[in-house]
Formats: sequence, C-alpha cells, structure tokens
Amino acid sequence: MNIKHNIESDRLTFWEKIYIPEIAKGLASTFKTMFQPKFTRSYPEEKMVPSPSFRGRPVLVQEEEGGRCVACGLCSRVCPALAIEVQPAETDKEKERFPKVFEINMLRCIFCGFCEEVCPEEAIVMSQDYELVFTSQEDAILPKEKLLVPIKNLQDRLEWLRQYR
Repeated sequence: MNIKHNIESDRLTFWEKIYIPEIAKGLASTFKTMFQPKFTRSYPEEKMVPSPSFRGRPVLVQEEEGGRCVACGLCSRVCPALAIEVQPAETDKEKERFPKVFEINMLRCIFCGFCEEVCPEEAIVMSQDYELVFTSQEDAILPKEKLLVPIKNLQDRLEWLRQYR
C-alpha cells in the first residue's frame, strides 16, 4: 500500500512558525479578563444557592405514603464507585418490594449522577446539599433513614430532570 503524503500542505506559514499572533490573542484574552469586576462570596456567612442542575448529595425521595424506591438495584449496579448498597425485601402492599437496606458511602460517591439517571421510579435524586462534613468513616455511610427527604424539598430538581430527560 503506497500512500503519497503531501509535504506542501504540512508546512507552516511564517506567522505560524513564530507564534506571535497566537501569543497576542492569549495576551488580549488575559487583559480583557483582568479588568472585569471581581466576584467574591463571603462563605459561610453568604451561602451559595445552587441551580436545579447542581449535583449535590444523593437522596431518596419520600412521599406521604413512604419512599418511592422499589429496590430494583439499578443504582447500585450502575455506580462506578460502588458506593450504593441495596438489599430488597418483600411486602404485601401495592409496591411488592422495598429496600430493607439502602446505604450510600459518601466517601466513595463521586457525584456522577448515574444513579439518578437510571432510576425508573425517580426515587434517588441529586439534592442541592453541598456541605458534607463527617467526623468518622462510619458517619459517612448514610442509611436509608438519613437519605429520605420530603418530595416538596426536591421539586426544583425533579422538574429539571423531567424537562431534560
């Protein structure tokens, strides 16, 4: 197989060889941003209000009659960090299964949002919580009771998800 290579098309022009136009473009961009007003937030006195697309701590949606989760286990299977553990149990109610154990290891969680995307019941969503402090490794493993959040607190995120799915 003989492939001819066009050497003429690979040659740089004089201006491309000395890089001056590219350096000038970079300096112009730097000077333009240098004179824009600065923005500083006085944290923790002034808290950030995240947008609905913000991916914070994963939580379980809690409705009046209980949680939405049916313990299908898709979230734990799709989690690249192996941070979610789900153990199902049976019940006589309309939803035949529920999670007997649902834990998220927040030290492993990488906030990718895959669990939220794969959930068929919209039972797990990424909340707007960004202040995560743990005093020990055991405290970072959040059980189902600590993960349940009322649906009214998650309406912005659920509406955003429905809009962009």
